[in-house]
Amino acid sequence: MEMASSPRTVEEIYKDFCARRAGVVRALTYDVDEFYGLCDPDKENLCLYGHPNESWEVTLPAEEVPPELPEPALGINFARDGMNRKDWLSLVAVHTDSWLLSVAFYLGARLNRNERKRLFSLINDQPTVFEVVTERKPIKDKPSVDSSSKSRGSTKRSNDGQVKSNPKLADESFDDEEDEHSETLCGSCGGNYNADEFWIGCDICERWFHGKCVKITPAKAENIKQYKCPSCSMKRGRQ
Repeated sequence: MEMASSPRTVEEIYKDFCARRAGVVRALTYDVDEFYGLCDPDKENLCLYGHPNESWEVTLPAEEVPPELPEPALGINFARDGMNRKDWLSLVAVHTDSWLLSVAFYLGARLNRNERKRLFSLINDQPTVFEVVTERKPIKDKPSVDSSSKSRGSTKRSNDGQVKSNPKLADESFDDEEDEHSETLCGSCGGNYNADEFWIGCDICERWFHGKCVKITPAKAENIKQYKCPSCSMKRGRQ
């Protein structure tokens, strides 16, 4: 199996993760009938691979030992006919989520603590393959545009391109807002949400960032119709 050169920065690893994830999600949703047909129980041990070009493949595991990258779950085809189709797809999805994480952190073995934290934060903002396959809506711990308890320092644009910012209404609602969004992490540094700091949300990936981390001030945000974070800007620039 031909592998691309291993990425090393957080952004490169995250891009690799998203591409592989897109491939396996397609296999388990849009191309599910084709995928189901390829997983013949009469064949040898088969694996579902997602590739960096967003394609997917059902094939035998790599022959080299140890493999160049962590391997997906082996023999997914054997259980196909012994389970309800939906349950089987869910099982494959769970194993695929584990594989995607293992590949990402294998590639990120040389990242430092803060970089690993940032990588996981980026990955955690994506719905899992299991959530997509089972049609479960992921819980996103981000301030919402129409929330009455929105941070006094966070901004988000509406569909008409206008910047919306809601001030702290009262101490009680402010405390509720602190509790509600205490686990929201900055998509750049991985730091926890703090209502005393200015935050800005990306209109493409919907992740949130400290203004200082992406070099955006409240005044500058007022003139931005659609904010794209550095990762999304870089991704679109390469397309």
